[in-house]
Amino acid sequence: MSWIDPSARDPSSPKNIRVDGRRLRSERTKQLIIEAYLAIIRENRQTPVPTAADIAKRAGYSVRSIFERFPDLHTLRVAAADYALAHAAALAPARDIDGDRATRIRSYVETRAGTCERGISLWRALLFNVDENDDLKIRIKVARNRTIERMELMYRPELTALDAAERRKTLIALEAITDIESWARLRDMYGLSFADGCAAWIAAIDRILPPTPEGAPLS
Repeated sequence: MSWIDPSARDPSSPKNIRVDGRRLRSERTKQLIIEAYLAIIRENRQTPVPTAADIAKRAGYSVRSIFERFPDLHTLRVAAADYALAHAAALAPARDIDGDRATRIRSYVETRAGTCERGISLWRALLFNVDENDDLKIRIKVARNRTIERMELMYRPELTALDAAERRKTLIALEAITDIESWARLRDMYGLSFADGCAAWIAAIDRILPPTPEGAPLS
């Protein structure tokens, strides 16, 4: 019979506690590095990709600590994208799904605008040299698909009245209008306030959506 270390069966053994403690500390270090990366991006819109030295300084670790956990900065950027997408989803649950047309449009726009307001710097960082990183292309596609899925949920009464081809065209148009770069243009290029930007989106969506079917709440 082969000998088996008793500690392997006992998670409370000192040996396993030490291993778990090291793993938890390592995971916490990874999270702090990711958060430092995201903080730098949010604060410095002109620097789409921070250097390892910048990230290390912000996180309070050495450059070596970064590359012990991430083989390169591309991997870190992908991890930061996953973290930010999960965080954005948690902060922006769908609201007023069963409301009338005006309530649903306003609710969607305010939620979407808030997500864009928080995420524009990260989005630009994701797009920087995106053709060199297939993993980032996947994350960008995931983000766009989530936007479409949210619109399908919020505007179901209006969209179900369309055939598949028209529904797809409408969703593409709505996604383009409420794209994060569209929000950046409203805010930065045209100087609109948050409220005025939302009003512009609300008016555009209301024009593009087909009429609300009979029986569904209109207002």
